[in-house]
Amino acid sequence: MAYTAPPAPTVVTFESTADPAALVYHIDLFLIAIFAAVVLLRLPRLVARLWKISEWGTGHILYHTNLRRSATRRVDFNSEAGSRHHDLATDDTHWSSVQRVSEKGSAPSYPPHASSCPRFLRGALQALNTRFNPGVSMLQVIIVVIYLATLVYPAFYKTNPFSDPVRYGWIGVSQLPFVFALSSKNNVLGYFLGSGYEKVHILHRVIGRVVVLAVNIHGLGFIYQWNLEGVFMDKISNPNNYWGLISLICADFLVFFSTSWWRNKAYSLFLSTHIISASLILPAIITHKPETSPYILTAVGIMVLDRVMRWIKTRITTATIRPLPELGVTRVEIPSINAGWRAGQHVRIRVLSSGMGLFGWAETHPFTIASIVKGEEGMILMCKKTGDWTNKLYDLAKSSAYEGEGEARKVRVSVEGPYGGPGHRMFASFSAAVFVAGGSGITFALSSIQDLIQKDLEGHSRVKVIHLVWSVQDPSSLVHLLPLLTSLVQQSVFTPIRISVFYTRAPIGKFPFTDTFFRSTALTLSPGRPKVSKILETVISKAVSLGSGVKDHEKITGMIVGVCGPVGLADSVTAEVGKVDSLRRDQVGGIEIHDECFGW
Repeated sequence: MAYTAPPAPTVVTFESTADPAALVYHIDLFLIAIFAAVVLLRLPRLVARLWKISEWGTGHILYHTNLRRSATRRVDFNSEAGSRHHDLATDDTHWSSVQRVSEKGSAPSYPPHASSCPRFLRGALQALNTRFNPGVSMLQVIIVVIYLATLVYPAFYKTNPFSDPVRYGWIGVSQLPFVFALSSKNNVLGYFLGSGYEKVHILHRVIGRVVVLAVNIHGLGFIYQWNLEGVFMDKISNPNNYWGLISLICADFLVFFSTSWWRNKAYSLFLSTHIISASLILPAIITHKPETSPYILTAVGIMVLDRVMRWIKTRITTATIRPLPELGVTRVEIPSINAGWRAGQHVRIRVLSSGMGLFGWAETHPFTIASIVKGEEGMILMCKKTGDWTNKLYDLAKSSAYEGEGEARKVRVSVEGPYGGPGHRMFASFSAAVFVAGGSGITFALSSIQDLIQKDLEGHSRVKVIHLVWSVQDPSSLVHLLPLLTSLVQQSVFTPIRISVFYTRAPIGKFPFTDTFFRSTALTLSPGRPKVSKILETVISKAVSLGSGVKDHEKITGMIVGVCGPVGLADSVTAEVGKVDSLRRDQVGGIEIHDECFGW
């Protein structure tokens, strides 16, 4: 019987009828066009911020300025009003005898209000804010779907993953500028959209995974073919090819060590691998394929710009740290920085002390600024104990033996920022403001409310009513902040403010307050969880009714709901806002939500 040789292995040829470089270039242009269209829709809010140069220019660079004792506007207080914490004004009789007195006699100048959408689209916008998953809205899901649907075209037009891995290499490289732009702290895309880097980070993750998937299809396709032909070692010895393999390994390292497990369990490892891999992947790709230089150089330019801006926005100074056992936080006071941020923004802080551990001094963590701009104390941060780094910071502060009195500890810190915040949204342009905070999220609410009160005294706030809702586990958390909360009510001369504190656990030991301590309706302490829907309805009623104060003649311009706390809190508040009747929503001029969530 004659011997029949086995058939030779089929050799797959990588050919495409379309030029992949030109195809992905036009896809990028299409994505940029979509982005430009969204920016145009949000342009009115950006223009509204130009009403005052100081409003547009703040929130970028931290600095110190000498404080003036005199102000352009002064307030004449009733001699009896607010003299004691339990004589706080009620909502109905709030500072009726107070008058704003201007040195030049000028009338108040309220900021213009630009709504996020026309009236007929408010219902649709509310539906888009509905949560698809914890911390993920339907709007975010739709944006991701549109992006992925756009990339389906170059991924499958006259090709497929098994016959043309070259196309997928181009798809991955073409998305790198977007990945780097969305990962930078000084986010150019986010600035035009009026969103901080943390708000668009979900797109960074999605696009990053698209890049990793595309380059793996590209790289593994060639590796499979070379092994099939038995020429893998010959091919991989070519410098162009082994640099391509290096870039593939870097991409896989990026996505593997960026998972939530590594971020939460080994943040330093996540950060170091991210920096090294991201820095190496760019020269590796351009060495592998020099024709990709326009995309690589764009990504390099974005990365260099971000690093330069971060260097410009960094201040190295001395801070005072104090432990606050009742709150389980470390209070960081930085008097050398007292201006340059907007209420609600955060900074990234590094404590340059050996007391933070072997590598703790090299870690940078974000914290919301809890103090008002140009305050006498300077910048105040409240760092809650939630992990190894914050626990070390608390222990470092506690080692000074400061427990309410005595000497506090001074340390050198690196402060970078400010970042995030309300973006193009101006809280002072709304008619009503509700702030819901959970635990240490009170820092966001405190800075925002203090800013609104200051603007109100200057005649630059439309807000008619303010309500703060703070949920804590133990009522003793209120002890340290009670003087500040009391002063907020006393200082809010022209706008009634109500503060509702709720505790969810039974106090251990003696209750920190007597039954008669809270006598007024302006500051209350209650067990249980807040009924957010009832609070929203009460604030809407006060904003639209007559007798709300000196701003009754002003047009109703909407209600802002600020949330700061765990993801679950933001989701629950968003759900309650979605339940507001459409008629009531239109009566108040629309309801907008600004959330600052903890975690990744």
